[in-house]
Amino acid sequence: MPQPQPVLIAGEWRPSRAAGTFEPTNPRTRQATGETYPVSGPEEVTEAVEAAAAASEALQESYPAGAAAFLEAFAGRIEARSGEIVAMAEAETGLPAAPRLAEIELPRTTGQLRQAAASARARSWSLPTIDTGSGIRSMYRALEGGVAVFGPNNFPLAFNSVSGGDFAAAVGAGCPVIAKANSSHPGTTRLLAEEARAAVGEAGLPEATVQLIYRTDHEVGKSLVSHAKIGATGYTGSRSAGLALKAAADAAGKPIYLELSSINPVYVLPGAIRERGAEIAEEFQTSCLMGTGQFCTNPGIVVLLAGDEAEGFIARSAAGFDKAPVGTLLAAGVESGMEASVRTLQAAGAELVTGGTTGGGTGYSYSNTLLRTTAERFLDDPEALQTEAFGNESLFVVAGDVDEAAEVARRLEGNLTGCIYSDTGGSDDDAYERIAPALRRRVGRLLNDKMPTGVAVVPSMNHGGPYPATGHPGFTAVGIPASMLRFAMLCCYDEVRPHRLPVELRDENPGGVWRLIDGDWTQADA
Repeated sequence: MPQPQPVLIAGEWRPSRAAGTFEPTNPRTRQATGETYPVSGPEEVTEAVEAAAAASEALQESYPAGAAAFLEAFAGRIEARSGEIVAMAEAETGLPAAPRLAEIELPRTTGQLRQAAASARARSWSLPTIDTGSGIRSMYRALEGGVAVFGPNNFPLAFNSVSGGDFAAAVGAGCPVIAKANSSHPGTTRLLAEEARAAVGEAGLPEATVQLIYRTDHEVGKSLVSHAKIGATGYTGSRSAGLALKAAADAAGKPIYLELSSINPVYVLPGAIRERGAEIAEEFQTSCLMGTGQFCTNPGIVVLLAGDEAEGFIARSAAGFDKAPVGTLLAAGVESGMEASVRTLQAAGAELVTGGTTGGGTGYSYSNTLLRTTAERFLDDPEALQTEAFGNESLFVVAGDVDEAAEVARRLEGNLTGCIYSDTGGSDDDAYERIAPALRRRVGRLLNDKMPTGVAVVPSMNHGGPYPATGHPGFTAVGIPASMLRFAMLCCYDEVRPHRLPVELRDENPGGVWRLIDGDWTQADA
């Protein structure tokens, strides 16, 4: 067995004092990739937390220029090494190098790093607020301590623990990061961390600004998120693991921001089907099967109103799913999870329309699957019938009338997204007005006439939502600068002498930072 890859602790690549090891698997071949990685124990994690805490204080001395310079240098280094990084990500995840990784995900990754750099430099993200009458001033500043980032399996670059959105937001806010690699793509994370470490040196930042471990057991993970010197945690992954970490963090009073699960309901109203049913069915198929359905915004429930339109839409969708190739799932656990979730849905009363079997594709795979149930049955057991099948599956819920469809919306768990398709002639408007208010309160992002799969990396994006989509409905994991606020605290200054104030809160404003002064947003001096 090859020697385990080194960890990055306090600026040094070194052999891990491993509590164990693991080997990642290529999901297309079901074979080990040939590399071995360590499982870090409590002492190693504690050392990383202590180093990050020291770096947290030193990082403020050069903020925002140092953090911005690092993020920009890191983005450039990723691009310079993109061929090797993309090849490793493809081998570890089975996701295609082109166009998915090289042409879509990698540019998104470097783009959000540069967005965080720009926001740090602009400093308006910190919402400087001045009340001249009281002499009280406030702004957001970086939390004390490092931020632990747990990345998911489905975005090896754009949500990677050492390059993704949580990472960019944390460093952009002025926090060091302790990256916990996802076990599905540790090699990709290692390559990214090598470039991050080099960029730290170029920018002259504290050596522990970026650290990397690969895996911990559950108890060590809980000790990481609850450590007295950790600042916060960003986590994307399974609901069960996330909630275990949240319990530990909450008990210690430590912030933790979770993205857990979402079935992203889509309502397709009868007029829309009559007007453009074939087009919508094609959009649904593309959205549901893209990336073998392994997106957090995959449409997992489609609500229809009973009638010929609904039956035609289901038949058309089933024919498309049958003809479409079966993609590769990210890991053996995703394949077994799909099988278990479909069984749970069937046990709750969902009927199989097509698919429902393991295999059919290259490597780890599960047939393209559609199920159906009635709204009446859904309302009898909404918890079981909202079981997330993370992959190429969706459930049709057929409602007897609009009132029943609206009641389905009221019984939904919290989701990242929700969508309503309606016709352009107005025949669906009454149904829309009765369904949308209930759906709006269950989702972070409401869409009209488009599938939810795409997540634009723009300041207005909300990639969040009510539980269990996330652990807190007031925050987003995508959309800089809003995502940076998760890793900051509100700092208030009451009659503090002018020369002791942060530059953002002094009367003079030579940098032109946008500030709220006596109730008005302005770039002027106070």
